[in-house]
Amino acid sequence: MLRDVAVLALDGGHAFELGVFCEVFGIDRGDDGLPGYDFAVVSPTGTSVRTRHGFRVETPHGLERLESADLIGVPAADPRARHPEELFDALRAAVRRGARVLSICSGAFLLGEAGLLDGRRCTTHWRYVEELARRFPRARVEPDVLFVDEDPVITGAGTAAGIDTCLHLVRKEQGSAVANDIARRMVAPPYRDGGQTQYIRRAEPERGAGALASLLVWLQANLHKDLTVEDMARHAHMSPRTFARRFRQEIGTTPLQWLTEQRVLLAQRHLENTGEPIATIAERAGFGSIDTLRHHFARRLGTTPHAYRLTFRGRSAISG
Repeated sequence: MLRDVAVLALDGGHAFELGVFCEVFGIDRGDDGLPGYDFAVVSPTGTSVRTRHGFRVETPHGLERLESADLIGVPAADPRARHPEELFDALRAAVRRGARVLSICSGAFLLGEAGLLDGRRCTTHWRYVEELARRFPRARVEPDVLFVDEDPVITGAGTAAGIDTCLHLVRKEQGSAVANDIARRMVAPPYRDGGQTQYIRRAEPERGAGALASLLVWLQANLHKDLTVEDMARHAHMSPRTFARRFRQEIGTTPLQWLTEQRVLLAQRHLENTGEPIATIAERAGFGSIDTLRHHFARRLGTTPHAYRLTFRGRSAISG
C-alpha cells in the first residue's frame, strides 16, 4: 500500500532530488482522478535545514513522522556527511515494520550507513558507484541502471533518474495508468530505455607506451577497417601471443575488447554531432552493419543507436 509518504530534508541536501519527491508524491491531483498521498517533509531535528544551494527548508516534522510512513524518500546529500544515529535507527525500524525506503543519487550512502544495502543490489550516480562499492562491500552495486528495486529498499541513479525511480514505484503499486498520468502532468517520459552508462562522458583511450603507443594511434585512425589481432600484432611487430599478453598488461583489456569499445565511442560521437544516417555511422565506426552496431550498443549502453541519438541530438536532427 502506498498512502503515507515522508521525505527527508538533510543538511547540505540537494534541492532537485528533494523536489522530485515533492512533485511525484506531494501534489494533490485528485481533480484528475489520481490518488493522493499523506505527504510530509521531515528533518532529523524537526527544524529547518540548509540545502547545499544556500536556502533553507522549513518543516515542523521530526523523525517521529517516519513511524507511520509507507515510503521514506532519501534525496541526494554529501556522501561524506555525518548523520545522527537516531536517523539510522528510524530507517531500520521502518524497514523492519514493512515500510519502503527509496533513495535518489548519493542518498544511497545514507542507506548504506544504516546497513540497509547489505546483501542487496543497489545503485547510485555513476560518479559514486566505485565509492559506494568500496565503503559498503556487502552491497551489490550495479553501475549501469537507472534504478534498482530490491523491495523494500529501492535505489535510484543520479538526479533525473529519481523521476524514473519514483514513477516505477507508482507503476508497481498503483498501475501504469496512474504512473503515466503523473508523468504527463510532469511533462516527463513515463519510462526511459537503457541505463546510465549512456550518460557517462568517456575518458580518452589509453595511449600505452613504446610500440603500443604508436599502435593505438594507428588503430584510432583505422577503426573503420576489418582488423584482427593478427593485423594489430603485425603492426606492432610482435607475435600474436606476445602482443595479446603485452596489450592486456599495459591497457588492462584484450585487443578486441578495446577495439570494440573505441568503435562504440566513435559511433557515439557521430550520433551526437552529425546527421549522418545510422548505416553510414556503422560503417565509419567499423561495425559494417546496423545490426552489429545495435548489438554492441545494447551490450555496452543498454539502448539503441536511434534512441541514443534522440536523447543527445533531438528529433529535429535525426536523418537515419
